[in-house]
Amino acid sequence: MAFGSFGQDERSAPMSDINMTPLIDVMLVLLVIFIITAPLLTHAVKLDLPRATAASAPDTAQTVALSIDASGQLFWNRDPLSEAQLRSRFAAAGKQASVPEIHLRADRATRYETIARVMADAQRAGLSRIGFVTLPDVDQKEDEGGGAGAAASVTPAAPAAPVAPSAATPAATPAATPAATPAAASGAIPRQ
Repeated sequence: MAFGSFGQDERSAPMSDINMTPLIDVMLVLLVIFIITAPLLTHAVKLDLPRATAASAPDTAQTVALSIDASGQLFWNRDPLSEAQLRSRFAAAGKQASVPEIHLRADRATRYETIARVMADAQRAGLSRIGFVTLPDVDQKEDEGGGAGAAASVTPAAPAAPVAPSAATPAATPAATPAATPAAASGAIPRQ
């Protein structure tokens, strides 16, 4: 291998040989990597999985709508009942073959201890699947520019099942919403 020098002799020509040492080092490292990983790439378990021919079973889970209003009155699927009646219904539901799921709807003003007592009674009866039902945040929609139901902050006397608004209801039409009026669009408060 020839190295360049600073002298003025005839051997001062530029180095024309390629340094093969780094190239060989890189190739050996790549060869080692391929030798190690090649057996791992071909090692696989061949499985012949069966095909599903039966239809999946429909989900037939029972649900119970349990509602609590602001005064603490209990409703089992819209039927009012006392706490003693609630405990007996919990006991009967807990003994069923398919334990129902409880959908708990509580008013915003309901005391927490009432909700906790109802949940504890359900747990004692063996009803462990309890879900909370909530409504969308109306205040957030009002801050984002209004919308249908922005003024619907009145709590009904007895809880009712949620009903999706249709296009034919007056509350869903753009003319009936507070945001559709020019005063609401400009941010002015309408006089009453």
